[in-house]
Amino acid sequence: MNKNLRKDSAPRNSEEIRLIAIKTLKLTEDLLTSVSKTRPQWARLVSAVDHRIDRALAILRPQAIADHRALLTSLGWPPPLSNLTSSSLDTTKSSEVLNPLFTMQGDLKHQYCENFLALCRLQELQRQRKYRQLEGYNREVALHQPLWAIEELVNPVSVASQRHFSKWIDKPEFIFALVYKITRDYVDSMDELLQPMVDEAMLTGYSCREEWISSMVASLSTYLAKEIFPVYVGQLEEESMTGIKSQARTSWLHLVDLMVSFDKRIKSLVEQSGILLSLQEDGTLRKISSFSVFCDRPDWLDLWAEIELADTLEKLKPEMDEEKNWTKKVQGVVLSNSDDYKCPAVSGSIFRCVSSLIDQCRSLPTVSLRSRFLRLAGIPVLKNFYDCLLLRCQEAEGLTALTDDEALVKVANSINAAHYAEHILKEWSEDVFFLEMGLDQGDEFGESIAEYSGSNIPIEEYGNGIFHEEIIKFEDFRTQWVEKISIVVLRGFDARSRDYLKNRKQWQERSEGWTVSKTLVGALDYLQGKMSVIEENLNKLDFAVIWRSLASGLDRLIFNGILMSNAKFHDDGLERFGYDLDVLFGVFRAWCLRPEGFFPKTSEGLKLLKMEKKQLQGGRTGGGEKWMKENGIRHLSVAEVEKIGKNRVFTK
Repeated sequence: MNKNLRKDSAPRNSEEIRLIAIKTLKLTEDLLTSVSKTRPQWARLVSAVDHRIDRALAILRPQAIADHRALLTSLGWPPPLSNLTSSSLDTTKSSEVLNPLFTMQGDLKHQYCENFLALCRLQELQRQRKYRQLEGYNREVALHQPLWAIEELVNPVSVASQRHFSKWIDKPEFIFALVYKITRDYVDSMDELLQPMVDEAMLTGYSCREEWISSMVASLSTYLAKEIFPVYVGQLEEESMTGIKSQARTSWLHLVDLMVSFDKRIKSLVEQSGILLSLQEDGTLRKISSFSVFCDRPDWLDLWAEIELADTLEKLKPEMDEEKNWTKKVQGVVLSNSDDYKCPAVSGSIFRCVSSLIDQCRSLPTVSLRSRFLRLAGIPVLKNFYDCLLLRCQEAEGLTALTDDEALVKVANSINAAHYAEHILKEWSEDVFFLEMGLDQGDEFGESIAEYSGSNIPIEEYGNGIFHEEIIKFEDFRTQWVEKISIVVLRGFDARSRDYLKNRKQWQERSEGWTVSKTLVGALDYLQGKMSVIEENLNKLDFAVIWRSLASGLDRLIFNGILMSNAKFHDDGLERFGYDLDVLFGVFRAWCLRPEGFFPKTSEGLKLLKMEKKQLQGGRTGGGEKWMKENGIRHLSVAEVEKIGKNRVFTK
């Protein structure tokens, strides 16, 4: 058979001999597949036949490819690119360029089609053999190779294009425009002319459109990796050594923007055939993405992330330093529910920048690359924002211990920003795009996420999403500073009500025309003033936490300071004490219908004191828990009930 393959007397005879040889080899392969399954003990015989077939294929494929290249040259492929100029690259459709695949006729067309079919059948035979030989191994990796016939179309186009590329090193936008123009102009012939022949050859799982596009993108990525990125990397290294700023960083960011735009246009070309790309199809995305250049050079990805981070922080610095941006609220809806959190304008700026980095990250073709980029460029922006919030609050606390209104407003704005950040990150984390990154516990380069992100969180928590650690930090920050505000206000109230709390004799005296105790007025005024400032500046959710916490603290303060202080309550004193509590409850009535419900011990203590003598004595004379339950006393102990009862003095 090998001797017959070497005979090449006429093109037609050569093509017929090749088709016969391929058909014979196909029948042989079918027989070997059957023998391998039914007679595994004949493995050495199968191996010997395999060796002879390999020798035949070593002659067949080079001959078929050589003939295919000769036919392409006869057709006038690749089409001339010499008439292209930078201005002509911007045209939406190139009607003046003829497609040799559509214009070929007669014997030439027949020969090309026969040769194309032969290449496809040869590749299908090769794939069938690999499938049998790789049984028990990861077949998918080895089986799917680029379509040989499409590669033969792309290679000469790529060589011709690079003569233009060399003139446009400083104008990479022309390089992307040329590649896209060629890809778009000839993609229709892939669907209309070549795909039917691939289907006829029963080469399953191949789309000529996708193969053409991916091969063109691969040629571009190869050129970027060999000629463009090394130049930029060299410029950056020179800049770091000399300390003299150059245009290298700007050029790099411009190149990335071009890659993003190019990939979007390429993706739309692929999807025109009805193929919808999803996040799970990392293999497909990698083939049609110019960002696949980073798959083999993770150090370039790290460098890009570093540049993006530095550029983002530089843009944000003047906005974060401007005090007005911390007091002015977000105008309009930057992200969902911004008004609910009274977030300062600086929050909108932060999340616009983080969203921009996420958009850049979406262009990367694999989950590992996206996760790596976001951890290196996006999350440090959030950490910087957190550090800024913490510093502002610590400065406010250090200067005045949060006693003045200005310091309270500063902390309230920081809490608003933290709560908004927490909300947005939780919202994002529900998206499968970010969940996948959180589940990505290491990348394809053999490094763990913790190694390059500096993260200390347990690996099992990555399933919560890539932003899990930042969400926890913002949540803890908010909880901590809300609690501090509550404590500061409670201490202020305590300081101003100290005389009121210590004066036990006042509950035995008649009031002097005052409905409310004089010594309590200052404390109530302080409380109302502080709560008004906090309510105006703090978001509703955290303000609710503060007033409830404050009510609980005041309940303990009054109960322990007055009701448990052995103060004797006469009728007039009890009446004034009731008025005092009504005014205190009134401060909280703006935020709830029954404020006394948030002062359980004090309210029940007052309830005990207001009981009739006989009813109260029933509780003091061994009524116990049963009596307490019958009289609606649920938050006091038996000892506390007895103590309060002993302090009631009936004067009427």
